[in-house]
Amino acid sequence: MADIPITPIAATTPVAGDESGTTPIDLQQLLSRYLRPGTLSLAAMPPLSLYVHLPWCLKKCPYCDFNSHEHRPMAGGELPETRYLDALRCDLEAALPFIWGRRVHSVFIGGGTPSLFSPAAIEQLLGDIRALLPLEPGCEITLEANPGTFERDRFRGYRAAGVTRLSVGVQSFDDAKLAALGRVHDAAQARAALAEASEAFDTFNLDLMYALPGQTLAELQRDLATALSFSPPHLSIYHLTVEPNTLFAKHPPSGAQSLPDEDIAFDMLDHLAQATEAAGLARYEVSAFARPGHACAHNLNYWQFGDYLGIGAGAHSKLSYPHRVVRQVRFRDPSRYMQHALGGHAVAQQEEVSRKQLPFEFMLNGLRLKDGIELARYTERTGLPLSSIHPPIDEAVRRGWLQRDGGWIRPTVRGYDLLNDVVELFLPASD
Repeated sequence: MADIPITPIAATTPVAGDESGTTPIDLQQLLSRYLRPGTLSLAAMPPLSLYVHLPWCLKKCPYCDFNSHEHRPMAGGELPETRYLDALRCDLEAALPFIWGRRVHSVFIGGGTPSLFSPAAIEQLLGDIRALLPLEPGCEITLEANPGTFERDRFRGYRAAGVTRLSVGVQSFDDAKLAALGRVHDAAQARAALAEASEAFDTFNLDLMYALPGQTLAELQRDLATALSFSPPHLSIYHLTVEPNTLFAKHPPSGAQSLPDEDIAFDMLDHLAQATEAAGLARYEVSAFARPGHACAHNLNYWQFGDYLGIGAGAHSKLSYPHRVVRQVRFRDPSRYMQHALGGHAVAQQEEVSRKQLPFEFMLNGLRLKDGIELARYTERTGLPLSSIHPPIDEAVRRGWLQRDGGWIRPTVRGYDLLNDVVELFLPASD
């Protein structure tokens, strides 16, 4: 499961043909629009990350609202690795003028299930990226992997291809819970995948979900104990929620398989936080725990309102220019994406983030961090004066949700529990 920040997308403007059209736009004209004078003034560009989306999976999970598409090898037809890799390269080549001269600090290959792609394909992908982009020395390169696609030595193949960090989507070690989640792997496969990951990689991430259908606190405690027995350098913990346009939204778990109520879910989170920190993994973000030196650089860049270029079907980008911050979205459907990307026009939608929306978007990400936000970074990343956020900060401090510490603000213990309420204070006033 890719840990990508969820930020609202305002009304968008088609630029390379929307999902129902194929009319391209002159990308040079679009870039000229981005570089023209505007109302913001950014003194420097933030760090840049690259996100690569590989959209296929073996089976669509009933809770998943990501842009993923089932690929069933037994039903005939091969994964279009070669064509998709060609499309990614063309997409990246067309995007170069939009990020010209900027170095990439991290790369994240998400999905879907990227581990459906062979180690040789990942090696070719990373070779193309290195040929086209300057990567920072020691650049973190993460690949998401599903235990259901695990084969012995496959993870070592990814390491040899240049991947430095693996993110293993375990979710649970309980076979009944895995079945309820629609996962294609069982507990034994999860254990085998983690054992191999720990041998092949110096750092890896273990994804675990809680508040699963019918889950009790005792079952969650057993899941966490099993996860910690592998001594993961990083642990990501996600509350199962029912998202719109998913199978669970149409057919919610019911009866004995109902989702735990809010009080039980809070008890689970309390146990997760206490037991995980007791095991030596410090909580540095709402859902992320890590040993010293193993925090996820890619996700930190999201939360610190850094820039990211997204390539691949449905990928999102957030890019800064001297006078504006813009977002782009690639074509979602893999076939349509490949068609347009190979023609040099992969972008389906774009928007400029408005001045009034920027404070909310910055805080939506930054306040997830336990250490909080350096206020100087707000001005640097948004081009806005601190006066634009003084009133909501003052109100949050008055309510005991935020605390000031020199040039920083950070959530209090109570504020961390009520983070949605804190962030809402920064929403733009309705017209």
